[in-house]
Amino acid sequence: MAWGLQAINMLASSDLLDRLGVRGTAEKILFTGSRQSVRAAGAAGRAFQATTRLTAAQRQPRASRPRELFDITPTEEQQMLTESVRDFALARIRPIAREADQQLAAPPELLAQANELGVAIVGVPEALGGVVEERSAVTAVLLAEALAQGDLGIAVAALAPAGVATALSLWGDADQQATYLPAFVSDNPPAAAVAVSEPQPLFDPLRLATTATRTADGYTLSGVKSLVPRAAEDELFIIAADLDGQGPALFIVESKTPGLSVSPEPAMGLRAAATGRVILEDVRVPAGALLGDGDPDVYRELIALGRLGWSALAVGTGQAVLDYVTTYVNERVAFGEPISNRQAVAFKVADIAIELDAIRLVTYRAAGLVDAGEDFSKEVALARTLTAKYGMQIGSDGVQLLGGHGYTKEHPVERWYRDLRAAGLIEGVLVL
Repeated sequence: MAWGLQAINMLASSDLLDRLGVRGTAEKILFTGSRQSVRAAGAAGRAFQATTRLTAAQRQPRASRPRELFDITPTEEQQMLTESVRDFALARIRPIAREADQQLAAPPELLAQANELGVAIVGVPEALGGVVEERSAVTAVLLAEALAQGDLGIAVAALAPAGVATALSLWGDADQQATYLPAFVSDNPPAAAVAVSEPQPLFDPLRLATTATRTADGYTLSGVKSLVPRAAEDELFIIAADLDGQGPALFIVESKTPGLSVSPEPAMGLRAAATGRVILEDVRVPAGALLGDGDPDVYRELIALGRLGWSALAVGTGQAVLDYVTTYVNERVAFGEPISNRQAVAFKVADIAIELDAIRLVTYRAAGLVDAGEDFSKEVALARTLTAKYGMQIGSDGVQLLGGHGYTKEHPVERWYRDLRAAGLIEGVLVL
């Protein structure tokens, strides 16, 4: 798999498109999604149909390879995958990130290239056409970190479908997996997202305003979900809702379901992710739409894995900040010498490096415990706390080190600051 990913990445970053004279055409493809402020109907989507059903024994195993020692050294395959994705992020994503931020959407051809790298199917089992024999949270964390070095908003747009695919692989029953997972391994995987956050102050994912009520033949969902990536394009959602007042549960909802609509919701950051609101007005879904049998432990695990994903993204963007400001302060000359010679500047760069490694190490530790099948709740809580506290600080210090330049769009640090603010706030979306 890793060799294939590397080959695809080499082709994407070669000059072949220029020699064929088609790069200009490809880059002129219009950004997708409505920019209007009125509600729009959900994406019409494809017809999801059941195919081969897996037995319980065939479905993806949960535990991986337990280790006696905490080892963060990536395997050879993980290293090759990370390098391929990082090269793609730096060569293809970062140069267009500013435009994507302004246009409020990632270019569709870029997302298609990301899908070719396999980012949407890292959690899909081989039995249904996936690329992994067993799930690895460490691999997913490394991939998310590498993508975010290009741009956090575009990384969210690219990884949101992977969150749905991984959730279906982990908690879907045979019918759900047979119906929805094959679409994610096709040549045209669907846009999809896990929708948890709601437009309310001090949002608590364990106290949802979106409700689900049992009916004779299924459930009725009502409420509003906010900051959903690529909401206008999404064909499939996993919606978090309070089930009959007994606590949160997860539901599979197709965008074409009557009563579901979307509206744009551009935010301070993550603008390239084309975030929007999903409005549910008495949306009726069948009994088979309930994911994980409504088990509260499933919902709590999804929240924890989502927070792990946001920490991984913060590490990637934080590394981008560190690399950028290190080069800047060494090259920026004031009063006849680089400003990095000033102790206050050097200490500020050191603070970024220290804070970044703290987030990285605890995130890797949590991912390692996930793969070992052990309790990872404490480590995820630590990662979330450090991300919320220091992720934004890293972005703010990056702006400060550039002085007046940091406040302009000439340099990317102002965008990274806005994106990093979201990493410690948003729930769901990613499932690593």
